[in-house]
Amino acid sequence: MAEFFLEYGMFFLKTLTFVVAVALILMAVVAAASRSRGAGGSSSEGHIEIKKYNERLEDLQDALSYSLLDPAQQKEADKEKKAEDKATKKAEKAAAKIAKKQRGSGETVVPIETKPRLYVMDFDGDIRASEVEKLRREITAVLTTATVEDEIVVRLESGGGMVTSYGLAASQLDRIRDKKIPLTICVDKVAASGGYMMACVADKLIAAPFAVLGSIGVVAQIPNVHRLLKDLKIDFEMLTAGKYKRTLTVFGENTDEGREKFIEDIERIHAQFKAYVSERRPQLDIEAVATGEIWSGQDTLDLHLADALSTSDQYLIDACDEREVLILTYKEKKSLKDRFSLGAQSIIDGVLMKWLDRLVKSRYSIG
Repeated sequence: MAEFFLEYGMFFLKTLTFVVAVALILMAVVAAASRSRGAGGSSSEGHIEIKKYNERLEDLQDALSYSLLDPAQQKEADKEKKAEDKATKKAEKAAAKIAKKQRGSGETVVPIETKPRLYVMDFDGDIRASEVEKLRREITAVLTTATVEDEIVVRLESGGGMVTSYGLAASQLDRIRDKKIPLTICVDKVAASGGYMMACVADKLIAAPFAVLGSIGVVAQIPNVHRLLKDLKIDFEMLTAGKYKRTLTVFGENTDEGREKFIEDIERIHAQFKAYVSERRPQLDIEAVATGEIWSGQDTLDLHLADALSTSDQYLIDACDEREVLILTYKEKKSLKDRFSLGAQSIIDGVLMKWLDRLVKSRYSIG
């Protein structure tokens, strides 16, 4: 049996070495190609894309209504549609001519009356809150034009992750609050831990009936292989300046003093987390909900973790009656090297999240 494991281990190491070598070669090729394009002066700046949600809904409604007509009615509907389009274009041209004439004569151009706007952004969080850069660009763009009469909606999905990353993401949302622009956050699946740190910034927090909210806590874990190294007679030395530069380590022998300091550190972060949430949602009994537990459905309303139960889809559809709903997405130009690196990171994150999801589902499942 020992020989089998030895042979298997050797095979695994050879395979791993081959895979790493191929990956390094590909990265080198991609880096060279990127440098070549960079010398040509290509820009890495992205741009904001805007989709009009009202028009999308109208198109869906028209398509469904059209499909229910018989051939004769469809023919008549086509004629009416052409006539409407022609009249609309004529009106737009007339308005453009009037505006041009007003500008030429120095008159103040009378703006066309429009509905207040509702800007929609999406944040799909991973462990590192990788979309924070995209979010900050979108918020910056919106804040250049939005007024207090408008509204911003963030469709948020996140199970949390790194404290610093989610702290930055939540701070980006604070920029909206500081400008007094109404902020609504919709959670269709999960806003836990760092995800809830972001969600609590909202003026109005809407959760789907089975969305999971909460997990206001801090977790840290670290493996330790000191005993294994000791059995293998391998020494590990770590030199530090500062009593608490390292409290717990992977390879060294951990001490009770180090553990106590480590716990003290995460307790301090937890206190900061609680203070942040309670400041933005003062109606919460923070000591009752900051236990690391999660809630859904009516419990989120009873505990004031959310303000209403609804899906983001329904909220946006209802908003179309009174607002012009615009969906914003920041599209960044990525080099081949960046796409390769992000692809590799996504694969690793995907594997980790898949196993984490399996562990969660084994604990919380239906059926």
